[in-house]
Amino acid sequence: MAKKTTSANGSSEPKKQAEMKTSEIRDLIDFIAHSGLNEVDIETKELKLHVKREPDQKVIKSAAPVIAAPVPVAAATPVTPAVAPPVKAEKPVASSTTVEIKSPMIGTFYRSANPDSPPFVSVGDKITKGQTVCIIEAMKLFNEIESEVSGTIVKAMIENSSPVEYDQVLFVVEPD
Repeated sequence: MAKKTTSANGSSEPKKQAEMKTSEIRDLIDFIAHSGLNEVDIETKELKLHVKREPDQKVIKSAAPVIAAPVPVAAATPVTPAVAPPVKAEKPVASSTTVEIKSPMIGTFYRSANPDSPPFVSVGDKITKGQTVCIIEAMKLFNEIESEVSGTIVKAMIENSSPVEYDQVLFVVEPD
């Protein structure tokens, strides 16, 4: 007589292993970026992840660290989530006199501190070095993005409440 094996929840189906979603991988990379670590290796049954950033790279507009993209490696169980290539944003026609303020992280772009507040900056506004130009929400944390240059906002490249990718142009500034 054959015995039927049941799981803890009473189901006779085999337990499915949890797979990391693309958003979870991005959140993990963002967390690692904020930790100050230069290199991290993570290995699970379904995935092997190696993240490395160059400690000498410079970030123009904030103190957030720069990281390399994850490279999934085949493991015993095939990895099904694939990281989609970032959507190309409109490229500004930048003259030699303009500077781009780029996103230092993946997240959601906000032009103001809350929906009832005016935007931090608008096209035509004069800004100073260190002035907050927007907020990027990443992993439920709101990160103020400060300008590294003084000048005039020439163009805002991102709509409010839009997702942004790492190194995506947020604003074009004509320096003083």
